Amino acid sequence: MSLNVGDEAPDFTLVGTGGGEFTLSSYRDSKHVVLVFYTGDSTPG
Repeated sequence: MSLNVGDEAPDFTLVGTGGGEFTLSSYRDSKHVVLVFYTGDSTPG
């Protein structure tokens, strides 16, 4: 899949801390969505 700047992100679901699921489409009415990947304590990155 190829995306360009300004393209709408495809829908996806991620498992969050504590096992809860977050689906991008549930935030479609939000003006901004920020996705952060945390690698863990004491790890490079």
